[in-house]
Amino acid sequence: MKRFRIKAIGGLLAVCAALLPVVAAAQSEAASPWFQTDQGKVRLIAGQAGVDGAQTITLGLEFALQPHWKIYWRAPGDAGYPPSIDWTGSDNLASAALQWPAPERFSVLGLETVGYSGAVVLPIEARIARPGEPLRLKAHLDYLTCNDICVPYKTVLALDLPAQGTGAAFGSLIGRYRAQVPGDGEAVGIVLESAVVRAGNEPILELHLRSTRPLTAPDAFIESRQAVGFGAPVSAADGSDTVLRVPLSGDWAALPGQPLEVTVVDGARAMSASLTPVRGLDLVDFGTLALMLGLALLGGLILNLMPCVLPVLSLKLLAALPKPGQSLGEVRRGFLGTGAGIVASFLALALVTAGLKSAGLAVGWGVQFQNPYFLVFLVAVLTLFACNLWGLFEFPLPPGVAALGERANLGNVAAGAFATLLAVPCSAPFLGTALGFALGAGPPEIVAIFLALGLGMAAPYLLVALVPRLAALLPRPGRWMIHLRRFLGLLLAGSAAWLLYVLAGEIGLSAALGIGILMVVVAATLAWLRDRGPRWATLGIALLAALLIPAMAHPPEEAAASNGIWRDFDPGAIAALVRDGNVVFVDVTADWCLTCKVNERLVLDATSVRRALERPKVIAMRADWTRSDPAITAYLYRFKRYGIPFNAVYGPGAPAGLPLPELLTTGMVTRALAEATGR
Repeated sequence: MKRFRIKAIGGLLAVCAALLPVVAAAQSEAASPWFQTDQGKVRLIAGQAGVDGAQTITLGLEFALQPHWKIYWRAPGDAGYPPSIDWTGSDNLASAALQWPAPERFSVLGLETVGYSGAVVLPIEARIARPGEPLRLKAHLDYLTCNDICVPYKTVLALDLPAQGTGAAFGSLIGRYRAQVPGDGEAVGIVLESAVVRAGNEPILELHLRSTRPLTAPDAFIESRQAVGFGAPVSAADGSDTVLRVPLSGDWAALPGQPLEVTVVDGARAMSASLTPVRGLDLVDFGTLALMLGLALLGGLILNLMPCVLPVLSLKLLAALPKPGQSLGEVRRGFLGTGAGIVASFLALALVTAGLKSAGLAVGWGVQFQNPYFLVFLVAVLTLFACNLWGLFEFPLPPGVAALGERANLGNVAAGAFATLLAVPCSAPFLGTALGFALGAGPPEIVAIFLALGLGMAAPYLLVALVPRLAALLPRPGRWMIHLRRFLGLLLAGSAAWLLYVLAGEIGLSAALGIGILMVVVAATLAWLRDRGPRWATLGIALLAALLIPAMAHPPEEAAASNGIWRDFDPGAIAALVRDGNVVFVDVTADWCLTCKVNERLVLDATSVRRALERPKVIAMRADWTRSDPAITAYLYRFKRYGIPFNAVYGPGAPAGLPLPELLTTGMVTRALAEATGR
């Protein structure tokens, strides 16, 4: 009997041992096998062991990550991409919606990313096609896991749920993470009341929150259809409310009026809401504004010495020579008119620029020189001025009009306005910094900076207007003025020839030569009719023909920049080149940018710089902005630059790019190249 009992117990144990795999299988039916990697593991789990006649069931994508590794949220931030599932091959599945628990922020080297670390379950709401029948799932999973490096993975997670299931399931685990999916905020006592975009040198998005109990460490994650970067918010109290100030980058000016999805996380509390931000008053750092106004004054003053402006200023000096019987009041009035013309022109430019920027259009310094009609207009005006200086014609106004123009000082005002037009393509020292501040801020800053530029450029005229006796230092009129007028006419003709060279890059050499020939015809006609009076109909026809040529011309094909050491500009390739250990030097230039040409001739073509650019692992790229190019415009905007010249150096020691000043020196370029290598 005892032996029988022992055998019976042994048999029972054997049966239990045989049933263990069956029980284990039953308990594991609600989960797929783990997909394991060196960075962690992932599997598909279900909240119930079988379909059990339900129309919807809850699934979960369970991640168990190694320390310091992460996956990404649905809006990953500055890098990465979120997990995605393709359910192709599944049976009895009508639809499946992935849900996202409240994420956390990762800030590394200036990059802001959003995701999950450690353990997380992403709930999935699955709808059954035929309730009561088995469910067979095939989840084709694509995800990215990152630490110092990022590793992408693709796998297939398979899970079969019977019509009636028994055993263990994961309803409580999935439910714990499903409770962390942000709702409308009512359950956690958080209300997102408004969002305001405020421009400035550092634009921000203000989120105004109201909470039933104080927020301790709130964070905000924002999703937008615009190409906008959202930084980590800074929290500040505003009475009983909390304001989160989120730094903006990219195309932030397009945010007002566009819907946003905002998720606010404060510890265990989270909420999500859709709202549309409005445009608020701009932020102004008055210390920075004062510095930029000073730089703008200096930049405007230096513009008077740039070769773009000198021909027109020489005309003003010629007109300012003391005349017999001229009073100090008349001298003051003439110089004051020129200064007023400069300041008024800069204010007009400011208003146009602010309007274009508010409308979301691209703005920049000198971009009107990318318009061939504007260039033809300047060529024609310079030609007529030169012909006037050569004595080929005088344009007598009717007595009433002449008297009105004299009283209103219109001639001197027009001289100032024309000097401003020619100054626009020039980039003087300090000018780029001040313009970058203004064009990156709002309309008030644009107007203030442009006004300072105008006052700086008008300063010499305003000084003579203040102390008119300075005009007495100029030499007395004499026969030498005839030769001076001819010389100044040659200067203006040279400026017109330079503009034709710029025009050739936009409409082709043949079309530009045609316009040049028409200008010669205009000069010859004026010379032939000098003693008979100009025939304005003939001149009008010639000038109209010149304006029609750009409409009929075909722009030339883009010339490759690959001449000698220079490659075509490819901003998308820079990051990969730097990762491979290269140093990249970028030169943004244009035919109409005289400062660019000075940099090229005196610095970039210098022997020491060329040798540095020809070294192994050094790549020189040239971007030609003679004609409008959205890619170059966007590239300049990333550095808050709105005009040229612009140069930047990239390398292992400067992966984000090291911008250089407007005026280059050989030592500056070679030091920047060395710094970019990491030395």
